[in-house]
Amino acid sequence: MALTGRAALLAALGSIPVGILEPGWTGMLAVNGPLALACAIDYALAAPVRSLTLARSGDTSVRLGESAEVHLTVTNPGTRPLRARVRDAWPPSSWLPGADTAASRHRLTVPAGERRRLTTRLRPTRRGDRRADRVTIRSYGPLGLLARQGSHTVPWTVRVLPPFSSRKHLPSRLARLRELDGRTSVLTRGEGTEFDSLRDYVPGDDTRSIDWRATARQQKVAVRTWRPERDRHILICLDTGRTSAGRVGDAPRLDASMDAALLLTALATRAGDRVDLLAHDRRPRARILGRSASDTLPAFVNAMATLEPELVETDARTLVSTILRNAPRRSLVVLLTSLDAAPIEEGLLPLLPRLTQRHAVVLASVADPHIASMASARGSLEAVYEAAAATQAQTQRRRTADQLARHGVHVVDATPDTLAPTLADTYLTLKSAGRL
Repeated sequence: MALTGRAALLAALGSIPVGILEPGWTGMLAVNGPLALACAIDYALAAPVRSLTLARSGDTSVRLGESAEVHLTVTNPGTRPLRARVRDAWPPSSWLPGADTAASRHRLTVPAGERRRLTTRLRPTRRGDRRADRVTIRSYGPLGLLARQGSHTVPWTVRVLPPFSSRKHLPSRLARLRELDGRTSVLTRGEGTEFDSLRDYVPGDDTRSIDWRATARQQKVAVRTWRPERDRHILICLDTGRTSAGRVGDAPRLDASMDAALLLTALATRAGDRVDLLAHDRRPRARILGRSASDTLPAFVNAMATLEPELVETDARTLVSTILRNAPRRSLVVLLTSLDAAPIEEGLLPLLPRLTQRHAVVLASVADPHIASMASARGSLEAVYEAAAATQAQTQRRRTADQLARHGVHVVDATPDTLAPTLADTYLTLKSAGRL
């Protein structure tokens, strides 16, 4: 039961003549008695809330930054029309700040024996699962004085997926891949390491690609064409430990690592390679293995949606053991982790020989662009101290990268905006050189 503002207003207006003409209990009863009777009649004529039937439909997933629509169907099985206000409650992160009040509240009229559908538009601000809370309905009578109120639990979950903003770089990398694959018109032979076919010589071809035996048989110059290696195995390892929780700009480092992993996955599956995913800190948080090319990217996106950084130190020994167990044959292992000196030198560096003697290893790390701007700052004593600290941090990262390179690791250290395309270019370079 809920008293409306209209009833309160009528009670306030009635108290004015009572206070002037007939102050006392008699005057109060003369005004409030009819008002109470009207409220009771209005309450009796309001459609009951408990007997309503509610059902949901609509989107079950949405990319971060986009909108999802969830429909709520309200069926009124009673004999009285429903005049109601509805609050469809969701977690605060389901909308942009300040937009939840307008997006979650609706006015609804359902005639007796009919049903109506209303739509709640979500625009989540965080990855993960957003689960619907209670639906609260306030049913009003024809006078709008007193309302029935009740809540229904109508389960629904919308999974918020990573935005994959780096997909804008995919067409240019696919064009480079087609060039490597020999499917574009170029004057020089496509790079690669696997023999593909023979074709006639055209001016501009590399003379080293001439097949002299085929030339002698055909009595015209023939050249070999090549294609990159196919059906190679790539294992992408996301570090979800403490260092992945550090924020660069408006997002954690883990989000930028996910974006880079998705671009690499999309590119590698198009190139005919097999891609697996491992998310790990002290234990595996997600593991996607052995998916077909068409299922790999959707499975990765779905698994990454619920990943969050864990405020624990990553167990490098367990991580390396898990990698070796899931990649028994030679693979390209892509570690998306931090270049901080302490975790690398104390955890990963002593274990690298176990990885590099069996696999090709790429370590990709998210660099903070604010450090670069700090390093060039001048003009005040505070700015000079900040520049010195930033330069020291950059020097330490370069020293750590050099240590990794001496162990045969390819290091990619880039800002969030450039990490994904730089990692994709590194993959294409290794593929064209036959080093996967």
